[in-house]
Amino acid sequence: MKAGFWVAPEGAEDGVSMVPIGVDATASGFAGRSGLTGAGTISFLATASAEELIGRCPQVAGLLPELVAALETQEAHAPSRLFDLSGYGVDDLELIGQVLGEGEVSATVALPDGVVAQIQESVMAGLWRVRFVGASGKLAADYVEVASVPAAIERAAQMTQTLDELPPSPEGAMNVASLLAEIRDRAAAHRPGAASHTITFSLFPMSEADMDHLQTTLGAGPVQMLSRGYGTCRIVATGTRNVWSVQYFNAMDTIVLDTLEIGDVPVTARAAVEDFRDSAERLKEIEEAYFR
Repeated sequence: MKAGFWVAPEGAEDGVSMVPIGVDATASGFAGRSGLTGAGTISFLATASAEELIGRCPQVAGLLPELVAALETQEAHAPSRLFDLSGYGVDDLELIGQVLGEGEVSATVALPDGVVAQIQESVMAGLWRVRFVGASGKLAADYVEVASVPAAIERAAQMTQTLDELPPSPEGAMNVASLLAEIRDRAAAHRPGAASHTITFSLFPMSEADMDHLQTTLGAGPVQMLSRGYGTCRIVATGTRNVWSVQYFNAMDTIVLDTLEIGDVPVTARAAVEDFRDSAERLKEIEEAYFR
């Protein structure tokens, strides 16, 4: 188990694992599913196989201008826009996966009744692929979402509990009682859209008993996210509303910054307005170059 504040309870990561989604390498022989980049997407679209696939998928050609228009007007805190893929055929879904690629942020969200949302940001920030899979493994929903962060993540995070009464501190505790009181008060006072408050553990002396009690009190939440921009950032919703564990790792997979953020979904995983506009321009260039 990794050091740091958030360590998933035994077995939890087996039940709710990070499952990135994207293109199916077996469908077209394309080998770039894992770690697909923008360059990889363009390389595939420039092939004869892609030209044939595009010719069979007029529905995708019609979807891309709609996505461009949504990205050109989307605002950071505006409601997300969904584009349902349930009526698309196998070739259409393969082509959509190739166009979107796999970007920096992926997430898994555990929902009631064993439903899991698998979320992957495309290589164009603010453009997400979201799939819901039932407990039986059957696909329940599949769509593309234009949003700062997918609505499934925000909704699941709000399904957690508020921190009201604090349990007594255990023997050997140092600072956990005052820290929990601060977390409770700030989490209760937070309003959507307000700035987050960050607690950095390297600046806050905590004993092992403190950390154990803190984790137990906050509980395990339904959201796990990975952001692989400049280094790796792991974001986990605790079981307490508006409280997130945000951990940064170096290339050796060692935690270099261990924090709690009290507020909305951490900004590290969010797309900004400039991201939407840049993504609109990129997607428009792809649409004009390969789909007309």
